[in-house]
Amino acid sequence: MDKSTEDLGAERYISRELSWLEFNRRVLHEAADPRTPLLERVNFLAIFTSNLDEFIMKQLGVLKRLGSDAMRQRPGGQSARQRAQAIRKKLVPMMKEQAQIYTDMVLPALAQQGIKITSYKDLNEKEQREAQVFFRKRIFPVLTPLSVDPGHPFPFISNLSESLGVAMKAPKKREKLFARLKLPRTLPQFIRVNGASDGGEYRFVSLMEVIQHHLPELFPGMTLLNVMPFRITRNAEVEVDEEEAEDLLDLVSEELRQRRFERAVRLEHGPKPDPWMLELLMEELKLDKEDVYELPALLDYTSLRELARLPMAPLRYEPWLPVQPKALSDEDADIFSLIRAGDLLIHHPYESFSASVQRFVEAAAYDPNVVAIKLTLYRTGDDNPFIPALIAAAEAGKQVVAIIELKARFDEQRNIALAQKLEKVGVHVVYGLVGLKTHTKTTLVVRNEQAGLRCYAHIGTGNYDQRTAGLYTDLSLLTCRQDLTDDLVHLFLFLTGRSLQREYLKLLVAPVNMREKFLNLIEREIANKQAGKPARIIAKINSLEDHHICEALFRASQAGVPVDLIVRGFCCLRPGVKGLSENIRVISVIGRFLEHSRIFYFAAGGADYQAGEFFIGSADWMYRNLQARVELIIPVEDLRARTRLWEILQIMLNDQRQAWDLQSDGSYVQRQPPATSTGPEAMGTHRVLMDLTKNRLDLEQPPN
Repeated sequence: MDKSTEDLGAERYISRELSWLEFNRRVLHEAADPRTPLLERVNFLAIFTSNLDEFIMKQLGVLKRLGSDAMRQRPGGQSARQRAQAIRKKLVPMMKEQAQIYTDMVLPALAQQGIKITSYKDLNEKEQREAQVFFRKRIFPVLTPLSVDPGHPFPFISNLSESLGVAMKAPKKREKLFARLKLPRTLPQFIRVNGASDGGEYRFVSLMEVIQHHLPELFPGMTLLNVMPFRITRNAEVEVDEEEAEDLLDLVSEELRQRRFERAVRLEHGPKPDPWMLELLMEELKLDKEDVYELPALLDYTSLRELARLPMAPLRYEPWLPVQPKALSDEDADIFSLIRAGDLLIHHPYESFSASVQRFVEAAAYDPNVVAIKLTLYRTGDDNPFIPALIAAAEAGKQVVAIIELKARFDEQRNIALAQKLEKVGVHVVYGLVGLKTHTKTTLVVRNEQAGLRCYAHIGTGNYDQRTAGLYTDLSLLTCRQDLTDDLVHLFLFLTGRSLQREYLKLLVAPVNMREKFLNLIEREIANKQAGKPARIIAKINSLEDHHICEALFRASQAGVPVDLIVRGFCCLRPGVKGLSENIRVISVIGRFLEHSRIFYFAAGGADYQAGEFFIGSADWMYRNLQARVELIIPVEDLRARTRLWEILQIMLNDQRQAWDLQSDGSYVQRQPPATSTGPEAMGTHRVLMDLTKNRLDLEQPPN
């Protein structure tokens, strides 16, 4: 049975929760960095809060549940309660920092650009009239105050909803009364009060302030004593027993229903809270003082996304239009012929997702020679172009199989609806495996050709989601190599049937052989180093936690193997410890795009990178990826593709603009380019790769 990283000693490992908070601190830094375009800084404030909300829902709920069970205390480590306290200790100053960035840096910078967020009392007479009209016509009919008295029980408060707590008295009564008023999310959270006048200046007042100012109209005749904005967060980790479930669809549907009513784990409120209302909320929600957080400025920074979308292009990142991959530039060419000519590696969002992956799936759906399409769907966006293609293929009589992961966190409802939609048109829908999430991103196409059946495949590091394909960096491999596709045939048998296949010729499949294969690759680098051969390990992943992998990397470092880890999110391995991990370097790259691709390189005794081994796929080095999910890692053997992967890794390792170095104490230090530097290392990974992609495109264009 696996132990957590905390069990292995604090000197070797960094707390997973605290490392994640350090990741979110790096996100927050983008909001403070004046080199980031202003409206993007506004958006990063929202991303910080959105990230934190998800962390609280997923992590704090679990810790609070464990905290009441003394037997669940981790041997040699901290109890769940101690870990929750450590989270709070780190989190409180970060939330103050967020408020300071917003009030002292971002708001003044916005004002300089003609975007002003003002308080209601500072509106002029004309603007107040405009706000009043907006309230009475657009807001007042939507509002539903919920009072608490013997005839009205304490109301249900939904997750992450902003509310106003109102303390009041009836005339000639001494009893203090409470009412809760939910702020409607269907309305703009910032209301423009100057129309299109004032030379294009934008003046906003918050929805919350407008409602607060007009509260007497909602409680006529009552004496209002105090108003307190607040917001609660509920646990999102519902305990269910998949082994006992008769139908996984029904189980996940029930889990979604339960989640709405899960216990509250956090209460946020504005400054100077009303003590009486605060005590009432804590009692009704069964929260302790350590679950309560005071926010000095905004209550919910995700509402700032409205402002980040203002039509002011100079205050945003320069628009980027993904380019068409060179090998796919002929839109009329048969994509299957192009794949037969050699493996195709596509790097998103620098290269077009629609012109590559989407084109592949749509071509398979409408090609009369294709007899079967099998794919996995973990997360998909609304209006996903893959869905009509799959429906058309099924209606044309093709064998279409979709493995839809119903348990994809926070996408369960969308995936349930998608599964039901596809089932109605004859797609064979599989809900995944009991006890395992299907996280791999894979499509297998079976085509009837002159020489017989041939399989084509897409293996990616990202989801089949066109929206995130423009925001996340991911890799796609299109191939028809038989040694790979034969393995994929067996993988889909594992996913849809009762196959217990454990031998794969090329693929690393979790939870079957992936961890073992990775450990063998690391041990081979150690042996090569000890034999005097070249040895090196580079891994680009989202998170690092699995203690088997970490211990193997420690052994590699002790043997003198250079280990470079590019870990965007949390990293539990502690680098730079003398005698343990001094040969391990960990960096994180944060910026315009979310780094999501996974790349693995092992020198394999070769004198240069071309002799090494490269892999890409869906898995991070975490316990859940290696043991609790179906994941796929695939070797990349095409020389051109390997050269591109090496280029990506080197650009990131040399980045002096977006890269942060993990210190042995768990903190991160952002690299700073020399003042005189104008080279690629000073531009940052994303800018360099955008320029490289564009330059390649320009070189490929014929002269006028």
